[in-house]
Amino acid sequence: MQAQGKTMTGKRCVVTGAASGIGRVTCTEFARAGAKVVCADINLEGAQKTVEACAGDALAVRLDVTRPDSWKNCLDIAVEEFGQVDILVNCAGIGRNGDFEAFSLADWNALIAVNLTGTYLGCQAAMRLMRPQGSGVIINLSSIAATTGGADIAAYCATKGGVAALTKAVAMHGAAHGMRVCALAPTYVDTELLDNADIHFPSRPAMLDLMAELIPMGRVATPKDIADTILLLASDGAAMITGSTLYVDGGQTSGMPSRHSE
Repeated sequence: MQAQGKTMTGKRCVVTGAASGIGRVTCTEFARAGAKVVCADINLEGAQKTVEACAGDALAVRLDVTRPDSWKNCLDIAVEEFGQVDILVNCAGIGRNGDFEAFSLADWNALIAVNLTGTYLGCQAAMRLMRPQGSGVIINLSSIAATTGGADIAAYCATKGGVAALTKAVAMHGAAHGMRVCALAPTYVDTELLDNADIHFPSRPAMLDLMAELIPMGRVATPKDIADTILLLASDGAAMITGSTLYVDGGQTSGMPSRHSE
């Protein structure tokens, strides 16, 4: 069965952060829709498990998104195995939180390196590869944190705001070459990225329930919610969408909770 009716037959995709969360489900959904998928992650064992979950043509590649040489190796393998790359999804990301005044430079640098520099290097490498063919799609993962600050996630907010701005700039460059560049800004997503946050709550279900109260649609997003939207943006049905960040947030950034007026 093809995911949500969106055919990706013949498309060749590279998905970073493929070992877990949104990246893993994005890989499996692309494969289900008929695409050939490179499941890329610094955690090669985890990426190989994702390949096993893919009902289609997929392979695992170790990728350190912070290193240009690692990007070159990953895309070289993709071209060698599949002939070309049509779609890059920059899902790789990390999250760290803490008191702003005590937040370490090492943690700041780690977030910048993976979330922002990693996305920059991916866009750059993919643009160089795809531009000669005159087509291609790059999809970056931003966050509602790009426009809604959090006192304990200032560095994370900065990286995701950077991704949104970077997406616009790279889209302007790519448009003249037939390439599209988009971003997604999810609300809270129930993935391993929340593992560092649940220590501040009585339990994981309690944390998710409190997060859901902030979302008008009444629930936290699943990785499949995000993966389905990624497939939509990557499809020919989104042919005139570039430079935009699509909010997949259940209405969270649209207004204040109704109880605000009580």
